Amino acid sequence: MSNVVALVYYGGMTVLFFFWAYGIVSFLLDVKNKLIPGIRDYRAGRKRLKEEAEKEEERESRERQLY
Repeated sequence: MSNVVALVYYGGMTVLFFFWAYGIVSFLLDVKNKLIPGIRDYRAGRKRLKEEAEKEEERESRERQLY
């Protein structure tokens, strides 16, 4: 009887470990493939908007100097 209990216990722990490890690997792959590129795109977009705003401000200041 105790042999069956030990077998069920270790079998259950093996199955739970598999899903635990799968969850960790899945999370890390999501971070690598979705979160990090999203952060890079966000930062690049913010930088682009800042550069466009600076160009617009420079253009407006040149227009003001002409008048």
